Amino acid sequence: MQSTSLEKIPATVITGFLGSGKTTLITHLLQNVGDKKIALIINEFGDLGIDGNLLASCGNPNCTEDDIIELTNGCICCTVADDFVPAIEKILAREEKIDHIIIETSGLALPQPLVQAFNWPEIKAKVTINGVITVADAEALANGRFAHDESQVQQQREEDENLDHISSLHELFEDQLICADMILLNKAELVNADRLLELTAEISREARDGVPVVAISRGIIDANVILGLDMSAEDDIASRKSHHEMEHDAEHEDGQPHHHAHDHDDFKSISLDLPAIADIEQFEAGLAAIIHQHSILRLKGFVAVAGKDMRYIVQAVGPRIEGYYDRMWAFGEERKSRLVVISGAKFNEVEVTSQLKQLAEALLAAE
Repeated sequence: MQSTSLEKIPATVITGFLGSGKTTLITHLLQNVGDKKIALIINEFGDLGIDGNLLASCGNPNCTEDDIIELTNGCICCTVADDFVPAIEKILAREEKIDHIIIETSGLALPQPLVQAFNWPEIKAKVTINGVITVADAEALANGRFAHDESQVQQQREEDENLDHISSLHELFEDQLICADMILLNKAELVNADRLLELTAEISREARDGVPVVAISRGIIDANVILGLDMSAEDDIASRKSHHEMEHDAEHEDGQPHHHAHDHDDFKSISLDLPAIADIEQFEAGLAAIIHQHSILRLKGFVAVAGKDMRYIVQAVGPRIEGYYDRMWAFGEERKSRLVVISGAKFNEVEVTSQLKQLAEALLAAE
């Protein structure tokens, strides 16, 4: 059913750390929303529109490339006035009415400023936050990433010197949990049942009272559940304070200054184009070696494979690489590979870029 001018358009905010499965979840939602007209706002880290490109090929005729707005000028929580509000206004100004807006934040975004933005007069009368969904990587949590167990955090620090900013990542993860109306433990199939129950209990203790924690696999969940929460989250912003907001409150209480800037210096990203690859298995093996050598947090993109008429999607979270063919190359579309790589502050961008280019060239020469 189309929204009338008297109704507020519902918006769903999907947040979560790098590699948690946000894009996979949104792809599933788009494929299962029936005839609803969907608009997407995607805030990517890095300057390559990988997520937008993937979602545009999801196969839903009610969500085309024209319905996708990509914000790549910085973290959406820091560019609300410059980027996010104009994006919403652009959607509202469309002649064809939208039934639902889905907003995918970058893995670095604090959801709280975004929720607050829905109280801006230009937005509040026409759009409401149906729900904030936080997606978490169950396997990563099971292995001690962003866990409350200090011994696990210390063990990971000892194993990987590039993860020495774990405290700030931990706070970011907690902020995403406290703002959520629903928390999805994605990749649950990679965790044994007993540990999954423990994780569910642990995450529930960090969330606000009554917020459901749901274990899912491969981003699969009933679209009506995600898009039908009807929470009006912008009216409940006071119960969703971030660490920085609580520090700000403490500053007023004790009279002492507290640092509460949202700092993204813990992360770097590179994006690059590569030629068609002759052997995808060798390419993935080479990627795995580069990821291991540089402790890369996240890699994703698409690959042109010589002799194949379909585009190959590659995604890596830490050492785990997944790949699949998603669609046919379009007529006249340049068949090249495009990757975005995200990692910590000690990330050697020049060396990683050089190694990726050498890998592609070696496989191209072997064709």
